[in-house]
Amino acid sequence: MNKKLIRVWDLPTRLFHWLLLALVVAAFVTGMIGGNFIVWHGWLGIAISGLLAFRLTWGLVGSTYARFAHFVPGPQRILAYLRGHWRGVGHNPLGALSVLALLGVLAFQVGSGLVANDDIAFSGPLAPLVSEEVGAWLTGLHRQNIWVILALVGLHVGAIVFYVRAKKDNLVKPMITGMKEVADGGVKSAEGGGVIPFVIALAVAAAVVWVTAGGLVPPPPPPAPAEAAPAW
Repeated sequence: MNKKLIRVWDLPTRLFHWLLLALVVAAFVTGMIGGNFIVWHGWLGIAISGLLAFRLTWGLVGSTYARFAHFVPGPQRILAYLRGHWRGVGHNPLGALSVLALLGVLAFQVGSGLVANDDIAFSGPLAPLVSEEVGAWLTGLHRQNIWVILALVGLHVGAIVFYVRAKKDNLVKPMITGMKEVADGGVKSAEGGGVIPFVIALAVAAAVVWVTAGGLVPPPPPPAPAEAAPAW
């Protein structure tokens, strides 16, 4: 069968993918080091919140294969894939579940970090919105969730290696170039996206960054004035 080259991943999707990878690695390293790096860890978490908001919005208004409506699988598609009958472009059904799981655990990691409070070196920008007990509980879950993220990333990398070795399908190259060679069976290049949807997604991301940085948290009350010393 003849082959043809189509556009699968648009530029915003590709930029999101690699920026998220870089920021998650940086957040993991700064979190493990701790100390003065914990401030950077907090800012990286806020940046990741903006990236996640962008991707969720882009999943609604982006191009064909980036949209959730295209790749979120139902039971029939998963069953067809497991039986070897799925013939699609973009995320396969199991890959789509992996993407959704990663987005979910990263969203929880960011959310729990924003209200974390270890009473020593770090207090999240949204920590005043929850009680100390809830903040301490979520801080513990924030630390434990690191291993869930690492496990999902490991599965993601393992699946990529499996596809390259066993199926001779390089999943990384299209995420760099945006293009993929497919069988000429009526499959079309990605459509949609464009400047206006990109601006909308960017505006949503900027709004989320403002909120997660504490934009809606009222400032602390000013310190009480010191009593004047008696003039004796």
